[in-house]
Amino acid sequence: MTLKNWFLKLGAVALVATFAVAANVQAAELHVMSSGGFTAAYKLLGPQFASQTGNTLDTALGPSMGKSPEAIPNRLARGEPADAVIMVGYALDDLIKQGKVIPDSRVELADSRIGMVVREGAAKPDISSAEGLKQVLLHAKSIAYSDSASGVYVERELFKKLGIEEQVKPKAKMIPRIPVASVVANGEYEIGFQQVSELLPVQGAVFVGKIPESLQSVTRFAAGIPVGAQHPKEAKALLDYLASPSVQAEVKSTGLDSVPGH
Repeated sequence: MTLKNWFLKLGAVALVATFAVAANVQAAELHVMSSGGFTAAYKLLGPQFASQTGNTLDTALGPSMGKSPEAIPNRLARGEPADAVIMVGYALDDLIKQGKVIPDSRVELADSRIGMVVREGAAKPDISSAEGLKQVLLHAKSIAYSDSASGVYVERELFKKLGIEEQVKPKAKMIPRIPVASVVANGEYEIGFQQVSELLPVQGAVFVGKIPESLQSVTRFAAGIPVGAQHPKEAKALLDYLASPSVQAEVKSTGLDSVPGH
């Protein structure tokens, strides 16, 4: 083999290697952890991102906080792989403080408000005013709320603000892991509270409306890249896409509100 042919062969091998590397980057499998409030939007947008980039998304769902094994902080503590986490903003901030998520990777995604559901076929009560909501809570036989940000607010603050904490405590319960609307749909609970985006997808439950703005707790959803992520570049592209102005119509269609300025 001449020296020229040797260099040509070496160049061809290098070119093939370059394309192989590029293909591997393009076909990265991203491990994503997403909490409930943004899940409906993610399920709409994730496939669009995958089709545009060639990447695939391996998704684990779980709450942003709490004791359940599925909770995102607990998943990370067990060493489950993650290239991106989508969760309640202040819970993400805790992971950043703990050194588990890269600080400057934080991207704000959407705002989420709390709503209420009843079982399909039941009368839809008026909760448009604080007094109306108070009366609904007092007369309800049973009340369910989530084990994430919205439920923590309902349990610790909403009942107190309405001055009915002692009256409703015996009949109110935090529901771990599963959608609150599902236990209303099957008749276990008369009314249920959770972030609107988590209530809307559940069959058999009817969305009544958001609680009054004067009593509302707005949860900001954000996302970040864990320290040690295998595909940080592709993860950043995913998060930028989820926060982009071009997808806000889809985000709003799931019951979320755009972050001001998006």
